[in-house]
Formats: sequence, structure tokens, C-alpha cells
Amino acid sequence: MTSTHHGPTPTPFDHRMAVYGADDEFVAAALPFLVEGLGAPGEPPPVAIAAPDKLDLLRDALGGDASSVTFVPHTEWYTGSAANAVAQGAGYLAAHAGPGGRIHLLMEPVWNGRAGRSVRETTEWIRYEALANLLFAPLATTALCAYDTRTAGAAIIEAARRAHPDTAVYEDPVRLTAELDSVPLSLPPAAAEPLARPYPEAVRAGAAARGLAPADAELFAEAVTAAATALGSVTDALMWGRAPACVCELRAPHRLDDPLAGFVPPPTPELEPDQGLWFTRQVCAYVDVRDEGAGTTVRLQYG
Repeated sequence: MTSTHHGPTPTPFDHRMAVYGADDEFVAAALPFLVEGLGAPGEPPPVAIAAPDKLDLLRDALGGDASSVTFVPHTEWYTGSAANAVAQGAGYLAAHAGPGGRIHLLMEPVWNGRAGRSVRETTEWIRYEALANLLFAPLATTALCAYDTRTAGAAIIEAARRAHPDTAVYEDPVRLTAELDSVPLSLPPAAAEPLARPYPEAVRAGAAARGLAPADAELFAEAVTAAATALGSVTDALMWGRAPACVCELRAPHRLDDPLAGFVPPPTPELEPDQGLWFTRQVCAYVDVRDEGAGTTVRLQYG
């Protein structure tokens, strides 16, 4: 288990990591954390978000204290992309945390499901883990991210260590995300088609022609439009793929230069134009942003 604090600038957000390879090791890491949360003054009950079988282990280990802990199956928390996880966490803290965001969260991603099924999914999750250090920095939330070597795998765990301040290999979040985004996007396929303005109609028609159901085509059109609005100006737009993995690429003549673009939860349900990427990231399975030279490429994949 990893528990050595190392070097980052202190913030109220306490972001920890535990690594284990057996059920008893999981309990040994998680139980003291939950007990710590139970004893923290001014905090609501701690939350355990994990696989159902691990939640059962914790209930048994906690005994009578189990009634004071909130248990959430991790398939109910991690329901989509990393951006969806940001929204879920921010929403839960706003609704249930104590003053200043005080609460203990034990968090086990669904590594043997969507979150761990590909290199690309892993990259998205490590980006989320890194950016969490910036997104939740003002809050006094205490999070313990649980990594099971039986499902997460060595490559995922080694990458995740770089995103947690209590490890000896922690990296500055901006530097780590820049490294993730330094991998060039693949070239659009030869069959990619230019999109004509207005984009909502063009995306809606193109997505329907590529097999998306009408409701999905409409949602994808809204996501592309929100991204284009956030960019401010778009010089080129392409579309390709087949349902469910329809892809749209937007190119802007200026740089975004903001690793948190589209990840910061808006303060109100009504989005400002520059917050459109938040909506886009909530809708799309992937949103890749690359600052290249004097311009920016945003590639959106629905499904």
C-alpha cells in the first residue's frame, strides 16, 4: 500500500492512493480510512464507492459502524467518461459534503469494465486523476483511490502513482496532462467528409446517415455545436465513422492553452458560451484536444 507523503504544494484536497492485491489488503487499507472519516469533526458520514463484493467485506469489518457509512456500488458512480466522473463527484460534494467540501471518499474505479479496457481509456482516467488535484484543490475533501492489482494492472497503477500527491513519483498535474496530450492524433481517414455550416444541421444529418438514432444524432449535434461555440471560431470541420463511434473534428486558428477546458463544473445549469466544452465532455465518450502550432484541434467521438 502507498502511504508516503511527498513534495507537492499543500492544498485542502487530500488525494491519496492505496494499492493492494488481495481482499485482506483492501480491508487493511480501507478500514482505517473510513474510521478516520467517522471520527473527523464536522464531517458527514464517509462514503465507500467500490465493487459490491468489497463493500460486503467493509460492512463485515466495520460491524456496528457500518450503519454510519454510505455504501455505493462503483458501477453506479462510474457510469461513463472521466468527465462524467468529475460531474458525479462535484455534484455529490455539493449535495452531501460538510463545510468546505469536508468528507472522506473511498473510491475504486471500475477497472475491469470500461475504465480499464484500452490504452485510451487508461489515458482518460489518468488525466482525470491528475486534474482532480486542480479541480478539487480548494476543497477539504479527503479521497483514497483504491487500485486492485488483480484488475487494474501494473501499467495503470504505475501511471496512477504519478497523479497522486502521496507517492514518491507524483508529477505536477499540468505537466502530466501535457505529456498525455503530446501524443499526436491519428490522421483523419480518407473517407472523412467536410462539414458545411450551419453545423447542427450538418452533424445531425451526417450522424443519422452513419447510423445514429435520431435522438443520438440530435445530442451529438448539440455537443459539436457547444464545442464550436466554446472555440469561438472554427476554420475546418470533418466527420467520419459509423454508429456508435461517430467522430467529428473541429479546427480553430488559436490555441486553448487550458488543461482544464471542459472539466470545470459550471456554477449554474445555464452554460455560458465559453463553457460549452463541459457539455461536450459530458455527452461524448472522448474529447481530444490538441494545441498544435498556432491552432487547436478538438476531436469528438460519440459512443
